[in-house]
Amino acid sequence: MKKIYYLSTCDTCKRIISELELKDKEFVFQDIKTEKITSEQLEEMKNLAGSYEALFSRIARKYKELGLTSKTLTESDYKKFILEEYTFLKRPVIILNNKIFVGNSKAAIVAAKEAL
Repeated sequence: MKKIYYLSTCDTCKRIISELELKDKEFVFQDIKTEKITSEQLEEMKNLAGSYEALFSRIARKYKELGLTSKTLTESDYKKFILEEYTFLKRPVIILNNKIFVGNSKAAIVAAKEAL
């Protein structure tokens, strides 16, 4: 499977999609703002990434707004927050067969580029 979870209003996501030329590589695109992530999809991402924490974005505005910076979160907390609010998913998430590339770090993008 070739799939990308992204935010269509995110300039970083757009830049990465363009840089990796994903539109030309038969990917399924899911804008997480307009098409919510299902529990099953999140479970699949977690199985590939190793944890919900690996998928969780601590730079989301809501992270500070909800006062989560001072709390110790569990795996079930990470799952709950990602399912409730799309901004908590570290983006983009690229799934290429049985490999996952999470976020916009240089290392994640280089690894995705090499896997393509």
